[in-house]
Amino acid sequence: MLNQIKNINSIEELTALHAVTFGKNGTMTLRLRDMKNLDNDARTMLNREKEELMAAFKTRQVELEDAAIMSALESQKLDATANINQKSAIINQKSGKIHPLTQALIEMSAILTDMGYAPRIGPEIEDDWHNFTALNTPAFHPARDMQDTFFVENGNVLRTQTSSIQIRSMEKEGAPIKIFCPGATYRKEMDATHSPMFHQIEGLNIDKNVTLSDMVSDIKIFLERFFGREFNMRIRPSYFPFTEPSVEVDVEWQSGVWLEIMGAGMVHPNVLKNVGVNPDVYQGFAFGFGWDRLAMLKYDLQDIRKFYEGDARWLAANGFAIN
Repeated sequence: MLNQIKNINSIEELTALHAVTFGKNGTMTLRLRDMKNLDNDARTMLNREKEELMAAFKTRQVELEDAAIMSALESQKLDATANINQKSAIINQKSGKIHPLTQALIEMSAILTDMGYAPRIGPEIEDDWHNFTALNTPAFHPARDMQDTFFVENGNVLRTQTSSIQIRSMEKEGAPIKIFCPGATYRKEMDATHSPMFHQIEGLNIDKNVTLSDMVSDIKIFLERFFGREFNMRIRPSYFPFTEPSVEVDVEWQSGVWLEIMGAGMVHPNVLKNVGVNPDVYQGFAFGFGWDRLAMLKYDLQDIRKFYEGDARWLAANGFAIN
C-alpha cells in the first residue's frame, strides 16, 4: 500500500485511493471497527499501520500539490528577454505615474535630507499629551479652539498636526536633534483649499546655537529648491502655543502677489521642558506646512479635493495618469 501511494501521479487518483482505504466502508475503516476483537499486540500494529498510511497519504498530497503549483508557474513564466512586440499580447503596455502628492513628498524629503534633516514618523491616533499638552496646549487652553478635532475612544484623537512626532522624537532622542516629520493629519474642515485629511511636513532643529536667522535661511533654501526659482520672502508675527516668537512665512508668488506658505517659530521653552530638554542649554526652531498645498502651487492646481477623488480623466488631463 505504501508503494502504491508513492507511485500515484495525480490528486484525483490519490483521493480515490484514500476513499477506498479510509472511506465509510474502506478497507482500513473496516479493520479498525473490528479492533475490539484483537489482542493488544495486534491493536498496536494496526494503529501503527493506520498512522503510516495517513502520513503517506499526506506526504504524497503535499508533493502532488507542490508539483502542480510549480507546473503552473512554469507555464506562466514570462521571458524578460523577449521582443516587446512578442510581450504586447500578454502585457498591458500602459504605465502609471507617481501620484502628484507622492511625487511632491519624494522631492521634499530629498531636499530636507540633503539639508541635514532626518525623517521621523509616528502614530496617526494620538493621546492628549503628545497632540496637545506637551506642545504647551494644556486642557482648556484657548488655542485648542483653533483646531476642530476628531476625537476617538479613550480620549485619544486623530492627530491634528505632525508636531506630535517631534514630541515623541525628542522624548526618545533628546537634543541636539534635526528632523522632519511627514504624515497625514486630520481636522474637521472641507472646501476647495482644505480637506478633513491632509498631509503635513514639519521640520525641527534643536541645538545649542540655533537662531531665528537659521530658520529663515533654511525655509528659504527649501522653498527655492522645491519650486526651482528664487523668491522674495517675508515673515509676519503670529501665534502658536508651541513656539515663541511665532511667525507666518509668505512668498511673493508673482509681482506684488504674496502667498502664505507656512507657520514657524522658535520652540517654546515649555515644550523643551516637557520632553526633558534643558531650555537653558538648547534652543531651536520648528516649521510646518501642508505638502498638499505646496503641491497645488507647484503643479498649478485649483482644488485640493481632486488629489483624493481618483478620477483618471482629471489625472490624465493634468499629466499624472496612465499613458
